[in-house]
Amino acid sequence: MKYIDEYRDPSLIRGLLTRIGETAGSLADRTVTLMEVCGTHTQAIARHGLKALLPGNLRLISGPGCPVCVTSACDVDTALYLAGRENVTFATFGDMLRVPGSGGRSLQTLRADGADVRVVSSAADCLAMAEADPSKDIVFMGIGFETTSPTVASAILAARKRGLTNLTVFSVHKVVPPVLQALLDDPSLHIDGFLCPGHVSTITGTAAYERIPASGRAAVITGFEPADILEGVLMLLRQIAEGTFDVEIQYTRGLKTEGNARAREILERVFRQSDAEWRGLGTIPGSGLAFREEFGTWDVRSRHPVPEMPAEEIKGCSCGEILRGVLSPEDCPLFRRVCTPSQPVGPCMVSSEGTCAAHFKYS
Repeated sequence: MKYIDEYRDPSLIRGLLTRIGETAGSLADRTVTLMEVCGTHTQAIARHGLKALLPGNLRLISGPGCPVCVTSACDVDTALYLAGRENVTFATFGDMLRVPGSGGRSLQTLRADGADVRVVSSAADCLAMAEADPSKDIVFMGIGFETTSPTVASAILAARKRGLTNLTVFSVHKVVPPVLQALLDDPSLHIDGFLCPGHVSTITGTAAYERIPASGRAAVITGFEPADILEGVLMLLRQIAEGTFDVEIQYTRGLKTEGNARAREILERVFRQSDAEWRGLGTIPGSGLAFREEFGTWDVRSRHPVPEMPAEEIKGCSCGEILRGVLSPEDCPLFRRVCTPSQPVGPCMVSSEGTCAAHFKYS
């Protein structure tokens, strides 16, 4: 199978592991900590058992790379409020339906009680829903990073062109560079390098990660197959061993240094950066996306004023610490005992890209 088997070739994997072992051996007097900040990387690392193959002084930890997981408790409660409004059809991506709010309820339970909650694969689906039934108020909950948000911006431009006024967006989108800066500034974390997300980077290019080498850490933008990830690890180790830091691209088949200027143009036409709350990380300045004034008509709050939401974190859940790389899933007292994929307590067990869900499935 072209473009998959090539990156899972056992001989290639063995060669990379040998070179990783040699390079990590030159750093044997210390533990090297690398963080992946992409949920797809987290899932791939767990699926292929890569952690178990690495040298003992090399530690891989997961960061805030799952868009469902980083959605704050307050935003989940706001989604529940909006979905319960009269005449509202509430639409979002599938994984969001099972994330519990402060009272344990979720969009899924709300739907079971009769609310019109639908799963869509893109914001474009909501355009079709808005056109099909002008009497309904379509609310789309937009989550995700720079990979997803340009498509939502494009849908809003299409809505304006078509004169659709019964579609609004609850924007919970996040921007990657500010959260990386928050991780770099956190004195409790000791991260030596970052496996940067290939998908996001196809939009942002390498510019999103310039602060990483400036802080004395290594950065490599990496693809999603085992050979991609192991080669990314090797490239990070080489930077650390040599003490010369840069933003390198391992995922050369998928992205360009400059990213996708057209997608960024569409995104910046509709949205501006704003403060956003992240689960486990609090409010990070400039890490969210809010509508520009010109497009305020499509902001859900223009039609549905949202009351203050005194959200409560889920008692006993360690998702916040897991998203910061402070704890692993096995450190959470609820993991595997109370919290399972069939009965998730926190969002890291809900999403397929969540650290807990991946660890539960493959460990």
